[in-house]
Amino acid sequence: MTSLRLALGLAAAAIVFAVLLLSEPTPDPIRPGQVAPAFELPLLDGGSISLEKLRGRVVLLNFWATWCKPCEDEMPAMQRLHAALAGPEFAIVAVSVDASRDDVVQYRERLGLTFPIALDPEKRVSDAYQSYRYPESYLIDREGRILSRYIGPRDWDADLYVERLRRVIAGNGDGALPE
Repeated sequence: MTSLRLALGLAAAAIVFAVLLLSEPTPDPIRPGQVAPAFELPLLDGGSISLEKLRGRVVLLNFWATWCKPCEDEMPAMQRLHAALAGPEFAIVAVSVDASRDDVVQYRERLGLTFPIALDPEKRVSDAYQSYRYPESYLIDREGRILSRYIGPRDWDADLYVERLRRVIAGNGDGALPE
């Protein structure tokens, strides 16, 4: 009986070792200075958006969900930031990870959001950015490099963020915004 338990224990350990050995390694965390993962996603209003199409602009890429209360708390400040800075030099792209397009439409209408909303129901892009806690945002420079990563909601329209974003847009800042 003891030899059977030993054999079963060794077999289980061998299986666990094989799974760990053969599984894909966890990618390194995305850090400032790295090239942002390329993406193309459908937009809520039709068409699509890609990081390549945004090249030349500073981009605030935000991952969120309709069921996320901190996301909802953050959205009005993002809308005000969009109203203040959006244009040929700066864009906000909000990526919804919701499964239901209808929920996203109702959410946008209820909050009066006008910035582009992309749909990522399979979480392909969210996974590529290693974004698992919402809201989570990335500031991306004109060349497509990550400047900063922000986990959790921010008051994006606060003077501190707006002024630093203006400096980055003007080419006078490194994007080192407060965490």
